[in-house]
Amino acid sequence: MRGEFAAHIEQALDLLWKRAAASIPDWLPMRYVSWLPTAYEVAARFTARAGGRSNLYLILLDYADRRGDDHGVYVGMSRYSPAQRFDQHKAGIRAAGSVLKRGLEVLTGPTLHLQHIRRSDAARIEVELAGALADAGIRVEGGH
Repeated sequence: MRGEFAAHIEQALDLLWKRAAASIPDWLPMRYVSWLPTAYEVAARFTARAGGRSNLYLILLDYADRRGDDHGVYVGMSRYSPAQRFDQHKAGIRAAGSVLKRGLEVLTGPTLHLQHIRRSDAARIEVELAGALADAGIRVEGGH
């Protein structure tokens, strides 16, 4: 595609998405994030003791207008699925300001193992995960 007109590239990408969209897993982010491997490593350190109805989630935040890394992450906990909770944030329902203003997408992959866990475990892990991600050099919001 190198050397092609931009319009041709956009048309080819549109065609690719139309044909391949069903095969792309939900956990695959739609943007390049330099620290995503680190987020996986950090999140893998946490485990829940028992099952329940709470879910931990990470939301990719856009900090392109700031110095440093273009992205940050919001750490949250909810009884709703991560995708449902992201939609609520963007609709202004019990929304965190950072997600309402800067939220791009849910980063499902790093917290797949932290779904349907006990609320007490989720509350503890939310705080600890936010701290660990910040210690790893990632800009973190939420996690309270």
